[in-house]
Amino acid sequence: MRRNILCGVAGLALMAGQAWAEAPPEGELGELVVVGSRGAARLATETSSPVDVFTGEELTARGFNDLSKVLQFVSPSFNFPRSATGPSAANTRSASLRGLSPDQVLVLVNGRRRHSSSVLNFNNNIGRGTVPIDFNTIPASAIARVEVLRDGAAAQYGSDAIAGVINIVLPDDAEGGLGTYQIGATENGDGETAIGTLRHGFKLGEDGFLTLSAEARYRNATNSARVDPRVGRVTQRHGDPESLDLNFAANAEAPLSQVTLYGFATAAHRTSESTPLFRLPSVAPAIYPLGFLPLIEFDMVDLGGAVGARGEVAGWDWDLSNTAGYNRGDFAVSNSVNTSLGAASPRRFESGGTRYGQNLVNLTFSRRFDAVMAGSNLAAGLEHRFESFKIVPGEPASFQGAGAQGFPGYNPPSPVDVDRTAFSAFVDGELSPVKGLDLGLAARYENYSDFGDQTIGKASLFWRATDWMAVRATASTGFRAPALQQQHFATVTSQLSGGQLVNVGTFAVSDPVSRALGASDLKPETSRNVSAGVIFTPMPRLSITADVFRIDIDDRIALSESLSGPAVTAILTARGITNASQVRFFTNAADTRTEGWEAAINWSTPISTEGKLILTLAYGAFDNDVKSLAVNPVLPALALLGPTSIGVLTDAQPRNKITFNAGLDMGRWSLLADVVRFGKYRSSPLGPTQVFGDEITLDLTGSFEINKTLSIHAGVINATDEHPDEVIGSNDGRPYTEAGGLGVDGREYFVRLSARF
Repeated sequence: MRRNILCGVAGLALMAGQAWAEAPPEGELGELVVVGSRGAARLATETSSPVDVFTGEELTARGFNDLSKVLQFVSPSFNFPRSATGPSAANTRSASLRGLSPDQVLVLVNGRRRHSSSVLNFNNNIGRGTVPIDFNTIPASAIARVEVLRDGAAAQYGSDAIAGVINIVLPDDAEGGLGTYQIGATENGDGETAIGTLRHGFKLGEDGFLTLSAEARYRNATNSARVDPRVGRVTQRHGDPESLDLNFAANAEAPLSQVTLYGFATAAHRTSESTPLFRLPSVAPAIYPLGFLPLIEFDMVDLGGAVGARGEVAGWDWDLSNTAGYNRGDFAVSNSVNTSLGAASPRRFESGGTRYGQNLVNLTFSRRFDAVMAGSNLAAGLEHRFESFKIVPGEPASFQGAGAQGFPGYNPPSPVDVDRTAFSAFVDGELSPVKGLDLGLAARYENYSDFGDQTIGKASLFWRATDWMAVRATASTGFRAPALQQQHFATVTSQLSGGQLVNVGTFAVSDPVSRALGASDLKPETSRNVSAGVIFTPMPRLSITADVFRIDIDDRIALSESLSGPAVTAILTARGITNASQVRFFTNAADTRTEGWEAAINWSTPISTEGKLILTLAYGAFDNDVKSLAVNPVLPALALLGPTSIGVLTDAQPRNKITFNAGLDMGRWSLLADVVRFGKYRSSPLGPTQVFGDEITLDLTGSFEINKTLSIHAGVINATDEHPDEVIGSNDGRPYTEAGGLGVDGREYFVRLSARF
């Protein structure tokens, strides 16, 4: 099958060469990007940092049912791990860039900082200990384009932009509308999917607009589990959780005589049901004599938006905005039991939840100086951010004694209701000493009320040496402030340890238990990024880019190893803690280095008078290593980070990735083919480390325009029915790891009807 895929790729390349010979194209303007520079929008081939641009039409043309999945198969630097059994990771759909952690990428909406989830990933999988941005709270129908900046940009945009920046741009339709309805399922008959979307534009005044978008998305659970040899039947559920998402977005702008008013808003509600691990009959024989599989119910509400005004005064452009966000995540567990309560135990428990809020006020001034050398731009601004985080405890029965099986309720030792403020000032300038040479310099100062201040900078260069070749380079320092969740989160969860289920207590770094075991106040991560690249544009509609990079991160924030042993037991006993046998907390124990390179070839050509062929071949390679590890200052024999924790940080994501995307438009017909190769990775699902091999998958989509209003799309996802390597030694019916990037759902089919009006 893999040989057939490669032959197909070669055939498409040959077709492209023939099309080029028959119809030499003229120059074509590509997508303009705004991320990475506060100057005028420019082409992606004219930026000092590598930027990928994906239009909304490109993304929604494919059959994937959410934004994270589709970006996984078109961007080589983007990775979307799909947890199945971890309740926090399975229900908050995070993603990463360049093999780093999900919270080391900054997400913007219309250029404004997006708020994070309130739910911290406390499970043992990719993103362990991170507080991610949930991409799937924004309806896919509300995306005009996605800009992926693959470079450190904390000096330009603030904390978190160590691996890069993803800017989601909302549509600005002033008229017309689009509605779609999609259904699909896996080849196994599960994962039934139904997605309905609607978008409509309205005119505001003479030149303004209001664009409204809505989406309802249902996905039934998928399950790749096999017969559990311990009990002789299928007991686990291993795949996507059952979920229902209701998303809404609005984007508006209204020019007045001297000022332009603008704003956007998003709202999302998700309910989902995921599963932890099956409990054997020995856990609660009087209540569940055949064993039981707890069901984790998640209810999430997410709100975000911004309002602002911009104008001009004394030759300077000004922009004043207020951006707000709120996320609420509540958990419950059913089909469960608290064994400490015996026969009186409930079967369903309200487990509590988390709340996170953010408000950001920004004032920016910028000016273009066309008469200075070959042109220059200067921007400066002030920003104030307020954040809050709260843990809502579960009902007492959910955390008393051993706690509810599958998800013991939230019960921090002391109430968690905290907030902080951050103030920043920045300057960002670009200068062109001669035509074709752009130099950039940015500096930023930030002061946080809870850990102090930080000053960082970035220098960049773009030089178009000839009409067909350019070079670019950047050097920057960056930082990531420890999230409020990482400083104050506390709970007890059931985790696998040495193949056995145990209760692990996560304690805040300030808790006496953590202090007694070696915890200290968290410091911000600091980074040093360097990158260099070349851009070739040898002919119209053809671009070739290659970039190398290195990212050094000091004081990496990570969730410690689950500490156990006599010393831990003694400390827990002394403090009257009986519902946990192991302890973990957040620590700055590691310094890491990430090195890699990325390359891409983009080409398009017309075919006859109504056709067009677009080909993209891209590659990314990422190597993560730990440079140094801190020794536990209190108990040196207990490592703060052990092999499992280090593996999640450095090896659990594919070390390289190849994407090949081909699109052919022929009048009323269009075809899409996406080939992705995920490289090898290492994971420790059962304790010992295992190397998992590469995976190649093929996705196919065809569409036909019935008339000017209606069109139909149909296709197959993972046509090769590829699965990850099986876990060696698995004895519970779960054959696959949750690391990597492919997922475990296998082949899937879909059909979609679209109507424009």
